[in-house]
Amino acid sequence: MFIPRYGRALIASPLILLAAAVIADESPTEAPRANPALQRFVQDLALSNPDVLAAGAALEASGALRDAAARPIYNPELSAEADSSADDARTLGISQTLDWAGKRQARSDAAERERLLAESRYQLSLWSFSTDLLTRLAAHQTATERDRLAAAAERAMTEFAELAERRFAAGDLNQVELSLARLAATDARIQCATRAGDLAAARQAVHGLAVDAPPSLWPQLLTPPPLTRTDRDAEVLVRGLPEVLMAQRQIELADARVAVRRKEKRPDPTLTLRAGEEADESLVGLSLSIPLFVRNRFDNEVRAALADRNEAQFSADAVLRRAYARVESARERYVLLRNAWDTWERAGQPSLELQTDQLRQFWEAGELSTADYLVQLRQTIEVQDNAFALRLALWEGWLEWLRASGQIDDWLALDVATVRR
Repeated sequence: MFIPRYGRALIASPLILLAAAVIADESPTEAPRANPALQRFVQDLALSNPDVLAAGAALEASGALRDAAARPIYNPELSAEADSSADDARTLGISQTLDWAGKRQARSDAAERERLLAESRYQLSLWSFSTDLLTRLAAHQTATERDRLAAAAERAMTEFAELAERRFAAGDLNQVELSLARLAATDARIQCATRAGDLAAARQAVHGLAVDAPPSLWPQLLTPPPLTRTDRDAEVLVRGLPEVLMAQRQIELADARVAVRRKEKRPDPTLTLRAGEEADESLVGLSLSIPLFVRNRFDNEVRAALADRNEAQFSADAVLRRAYARVESARERYVLLRNAWDTWERAGQPSLELQTDQLRQFWEAGELSTADYLVQLRQTIEVQDNAFALRLALWEGWLEWLRASGQIDDWLALDVATVRR
């Protein structure tokens, strides 16, 4: 198909821009802060999110269990005996089992590891909620822009179809070209309805997390910043990830449980002091009893705890490997997307209205056939739509980078203790 020189100048392909952008090379750095309105929006919603609240309640429960584990294991026992006989003996005794093996300290250490693990789970729930909310906001913003673009395209195609009707009536167009114009207008209306449905779905997705916040209060997402050069390596970036901390604390918890099982293999003695009277004589007695772990030495419990510890270690190794791979992949993806977006912005894509006006002028002057006009107009709209898709992918890549590199809380100023309060 012949396309005039000035027609080709109006067409830009995002794929070509993306391919050219691969030349640039950047490295990650710490993320700057998001705008205060976005920070407050996420923090306010996190305060009322059920998943975050559930994780916070679990953290509070683990703190209470930690305090309970720090209390003494055994309470004293009071006993009384009376013997109605010739000697008429009466005694009162008190007994106390002694934590000879140090079980209280071992259980307290294990409970503290449980609390730290719950703290990591709470942080993970907060991060997951924030990332999910921002991803849905980006999708809603993109759906809004695409809906506007589809509405503008429908208006342009409708005007073109009306103009084609007049030119056909004047004898300037044949029936085939008129049919093409009508089909183009119908297709534009279909696309507009489809984009409207996509926008409704995207709005509902945000409402799922922002139940009490109307769309008028939803913050706008600006273009995310580029990554600049830094000396930080992947090991430093993944060190504070909640899933990595959870895996490490699972190992620590497993170690603490092994210590508890080993302590439970050691018997604790019970000391009893008795005092009373028998046949008008005062009696004082002291006894010591020690359980004999003969029939059950609790070896199987220790073996099971050691196996659980090995499982935690292997799982932590797998989590760490995935975290390293994820941060490298997220960095590479975002650098490519950011370079493509920068190239797109430098290309200075003209507005849709200007392009459609120019193309229509060429068509009315007879320099473009109806088929060529429709092809170029659709390509112009497609380029704009692809630019919106690129911007959404850029935001998704940015959020993935923040999440993979452990900087989502810094970017949003999310302090775990502050959000819980």
